[in-house]
Amino acid sequence: METGEEFGPWLARQLRIAGKSQAELADELKLTRAAVSAWITGRSTPRPTVMTDIARALGTDIGTVHTRTTDTQSGLPVTWYHRPGYPDGGRDLGNAAAFAFDADVQVLARETCQNSLDERLRENGRPVRVRYTLHELTGDALDDFRDAILWNDLFPHYSAVSDASGNQKVGRVVDAGVRDMYEQGRLVLLRIDDYNASGLTGDDYGDGKFAAVVRRQLESLKSGPGAGGSYGLGKATLWATSALGLVLINSTLSVAHEGRTERRVIGRLELPWREVDGAPYAGPAWLGRPDPDTPGASVARSWWADEAEVERLHLTRESDEPGTSFLVVGAHDVASLDASTSGTDDDVDEADEGADPRNIERMHVRLVEALGRDFWAAMTGGGGRLPLLEVFVRTMRNGEVVVPEEQIDPSAEQPARTRALKAHYDGATVEKLTEAGQVAMRQIPLKLPLSGGARGSLGTHQGVLLLTDAEEKDHGGKNQVHSLRGNRMTVKRSGVPGLPLGVNPFQAVLLLGDAAGEKAGFTREAEDFLRAAEPPEHDGWGQTDELTLRWSPAAYRRINTLTAEVNRAVKDLVARPKRGSAEGGEALRKALTVKAKPKAKAPSGPVVPVLEALEAEIGDGGDWRVTAHVTIPRGDEITPMAPIAQLDVRSGGRPNLRWAELEGVEGCEVVDGTLRFAPGARRATFRGATDVTSHPVRTALSRLVVELRTGKGEGA
Repeated sequence: METGEEFGPWLARQLRIAGKSQAELADELKLTRAAVSAWITGRSTPRPTVMTDIARALGTDIGTVHTRTTDTQSGLPVTWYHRPGYPDGGRDLGNAAAFAFDADVQVLARETCQNSLDERLRENGRPVRVRYTLHELTGDALDDFRDAILWNDLFPHYSAVSDASGNQKVGRVVDAGVRDMYEQGRLVLLRIDDYNASGLTGDDYGDGKFAAVVRRQLESLKSGPGAGGSYGLGKATLWATSALGLVLINSTLSVAHEGRTERRVIGRLELPWREVDGAPYAGPAWLGRPDPDTPGASVARSWWADEAEVERLHLTRESDEPGTSFLVVGAHDVASLDASTSGTDDDVDEADEGADPRNIERMHVRLVEALGRDFWAAMTGGGGRLPLLEVFVRTMRNGEVVVPEEQIDPSAEQPARTRALKAHYDGATVEKLTEAGQVAMRQIPLKLPLSGGARGSLGTHQGVLLLTDAEEKDHGGKNQVHSLRGNRMTVKRSGVPGLPLGVNPFQAVLLLGDAAGEKAGFTREAEDFLRAAEPPEHDGWGQTDELTLRWSPAAYRRINTLTAEVNRAVKDLVARPKRGSAEGGEALRKALTVKAKPKAKAPSGPVVPVLEALEAEIGDGGDWRVTAHVTIPRGDEITPMAPIAQLDVRSGGRPNLRWAELEGVEGCEVVDGTLRFAPGARRATFRGATDVTSHPVRTALSRLVVELRTGKGEGA
């Protein structure tokens, strides 16, 4: 049987929870106090027969005593602890960190998904999986949930806030949330689950991830490579998105705490100062088990819940894989109202009247839109690399599916940019765009300053700029540069000023820091510099207090220089080259080359067929698969032709490729590698597939040339 915590510490905590002393337990077991003390200090363990008596004394079952993966259910029950008012009479009328963000599910998605990326378990190389679940409760389901969160204990505090909400922003939001729940008979839950993540590890009060998220404000413990946040503000979006200021948490830990990993549960409530039954309360409150080690056992700490408890709280996780579930209670999306109301004043008024910030179908759409826009790169793999992230969104009502679960597909949300990043991973980029569908790559230098305001540069980090043709389905506009680093969340979206007229629509991606790869040089230093240059919203790079304090007031100019280099490179890549009169003999399209048409022969002799058009793709086995269309001049005799496949090179002879397959489709047949045409035919079509063993380089890195020659086929 799997065991959890060591017996001694576990038993000591159970005695505190049950309010028993070691002497009282010894009396109940008819043993000496020294025997109980020996168990608690780890000098000995009780015999199996005594285990049964201990379970009876603690009011639990024998299995709980043997496994020790949960606390006993006797003693202090789960309850709400509200922080008492300050003795000096000070009042906090809301959490200042929450005011940094709007009640916007798109902002919530950006911050929470970034946090999950930062907490990904990197050792196994697998992506972190994040699921967003919108769940509307009504009727009995709503009543059951309110009972589970001890709503009757909370209601007096909500009433006190509502009564004093006139001059308090937080109070007005909470009052509207409570009224909506009662008047509309509904409550929207938004749950964010991540898997293959670290979980909220550490002690309830000491330095650790649990305390940083649940107990403290403006504390960020992120220090790993490519970490996103650095202000400790992102977690505040969870409470900002709750109209009730309430978030419940269930975490499965990657590192055991108190000998356990599963179902570590706690709730946190954010309310302004209030007075209930004559007693002042400072603001936050926690749902948990009273800690017997605190004065009066009044402070609530996390508890190890059983499966029935997490199910009632809508916090059941799909597996025992490490990670955390956050449940935003009373989710609302006020920012969506601004996005959905445009036009004349009358139109806006009508839209406002019918708008609903708790519409779960609209919230679903906005979540998908934001996740695809901000995290397409993290969800993209290639070149043997797995993506860093997988994201799913689903919507339910009282346990029934409203919108089926969908996995965010980066190639559907951002097809051009995804193609560019995959080409970079596959090593299939080019120096200059010459054909549709290609991806051009340039290195962009970022000169890193010395810290402390010293003159000179630490070194040059080589960023990677990728550029490709835009697609109609690209979200977010064309002719833009998406800049990203570290965990590959899009940090900056910007246009390129001064583009020449008539350029083909494009999309560009700038990879910096860890996103640029190890060969970029100074990646850790670039990450540190760029992270310091990001504002709390993580939506750009520029002057910040941290940049000034750690480097210099002029350090931001390095970023301005980087931007200028990017704009210059983009303009060079999209500029249309001037064509000479002798150019245009070869038509290139998607890595295919068709030889120029030879001069027409006089119809008095044999006529020579001409390769008119070519279609090709790379097969599953890495071969070139082509379909060729031939036109035949009018004449009495048609010259047999041999199709020749070659690789295009910058200089020297073109390497020949062998045909693995070659067949006539229409107007011709293949005889010993040579095309023989039907008498009187004016058009013909043939198909072929190259022999991969004759390829000197990987197919994805090559360009194909096909031509027709007179005589017997070479290598046919």
